[in-house]
Amino acid sequence: MPPSDEPLFRVVRGTPTESELAALAVVLLALNTPEPMPAPVTPLAAWRRPPYTHPTSWQEAA
Repeated sequence: MPPSDEPLFRVVRGTPTESELAALAVVLLALNTPEPMPAPVTPLAAWRRPPYTHPTSWQEAA
């Protein structure tokens, strides 16, 4: 979308203070930001410990 010469917003009535205009600008900028990417999900299998085998077990010999 090409930038236009028309202002993003204008004050129709009243005289806002600098802090009020700054707050409005922050809200408008926040509405324009993209959604953050969700955190990657670690599969539950990655949390699991390997099954316990006794050090002298026949299963350790393999």
